[in-house]
Amino acid sequence: MKKEYEMLPEYDFSNGIRGKYAKRYKEGVNIVKIDRDISKIFPDTKSVNEALRTLIHLMSINQKNVQVG
Repeated sequence: MKKEYEMLPEYDFSNGIRGKYAKRYKEGVNIVKIDRDISKIFPDTKSVNEALRTLIHLMSINQKNVQVG
């Protein structure tokens, strides 16, 4: 029976650097999966962040224009 977590021969970590991303990970990681149709329009981190900042800005403008009561 094959072990579930067995390393395969094609995995080569001989040039890996231990802890390369440990500091960034410790500072906080927030990973969001973007659907394929969305990733065609927003292909990288910068474009996603710009779109979200625009949405946040528009939402804040809209909330200022809403009158309560």
